[in-house]
Amino acid sequence: MPKQLMDRFGRMHDYLRISVTDRCNLRCVYCMPEEGMEFEPDEKLMTFEEIAEVVRVLAGLGVRKLRLTGGEPLVRKNLEQLIGMLAQIPGIEDIALTTNGIYFASRAEKLRAAGLTRVNISLDSLKADRFSLITRGGDIRRVLASIEEAYRVGITPIKLNVVLMKGINDDEIEDFLQMTIDRPIQVRFIEYMPIGHQDENWKARYLSLTTVLDRCKEKGWIAIASDAVYGNGPAQNFRIEGALGSFGLIHPISDHFCETCNRLRITADGNVKPCLYWSDEFNVRKYIGNNEAVEDLFFRALDIKPQNHEMAQALMNEEQSHTPTLRRMSQIGG
Repeated sequence: MPKQLMDRFGRMHDYLRISVTDRCNLRCVYCMPEEGMEFEPDEKLMTFEEIAEVVRVLAGLGVRKLRLTGGEPLVRKNLEQLIGMLAQIPGIEDIALTTNGIYFASRAEKLRAAGLTRVNISLDSLKADRFSLITRGGDIRRVLASIEEAYRVGITPIKLNVVLMKGINDDEIEDFLQMTIDRPIQVRFIEYMPIGHQDENWKARYLSLTTVLDRCKEKGWIAIASDAVYGNGPAQNFRIEGALGSFGLIHPISDHFCETCNRLRITADGNVKPCLYWSDEFNVRKYIGNNEAVEDLFFRALDIKPQNHEMAQALMNEEQSHTPTLRRMSQIGG
């Protein structure tokens, strides 16, 4: 039997999330502060060749799905080149992108031609002024144009990531659900996570995703559990009866999904993170070129991957087995 990336809890890891930059053209309120962020200089970022070499090794260990993240991955120049390199690696079946959608419309066709198979677009409000406030300056028209362009070039399924925040955008839940009725799109509601900032502001904005199902009932919509969404990852999926699309709930705090976690992460500066929430990291760059050493590093990372992230316990100041990360979401890659 060939070696596979299985951890001590029997979870098979076939999914790698790769951050290509810690920079972003927006400053979303839940992701990074308005100012004061320090970004890695270009020479500290993994090169496309280094990324492809690591993926080539991991494909031999059973990795089949990739997701490119940031920061905002499309601020990295020539990303189409990297996608083309990854698409040529035997065993890689799926290459997805998470983007804020500001630059996507103008590059969608080239990205698709290079080998991009799926896209997740962040959209936390359907109201232009509110979207601008949440993103600190983003133009919603460009994001909506990106959604249309993704349809046009044939990238499916299209998923919209919505971070729910109490008192900020929770009054738009019904509007997003209506989108799934009218269009073949998946809206993924995500609980606000305190990655790198466990402050009181987070606690004031946190909202359990049971609220989404409650709103369905209030509208008289029948939400049926569904497993028909490709690449559903950690989402618990539903379809409103008669809808063209679907919606997903990603609730890492109120009902974490760790038991089925199949993903590892590489930060833009080359650190392997076995778990999003914890500080444990292993730098892979110095081992590139030595396939056996790269394999050993990933197995070492899996050996310390906890059974769950214990995020809820950490937020209640209870005892945890690891130390929470100090990196912001944009520095990890989500």
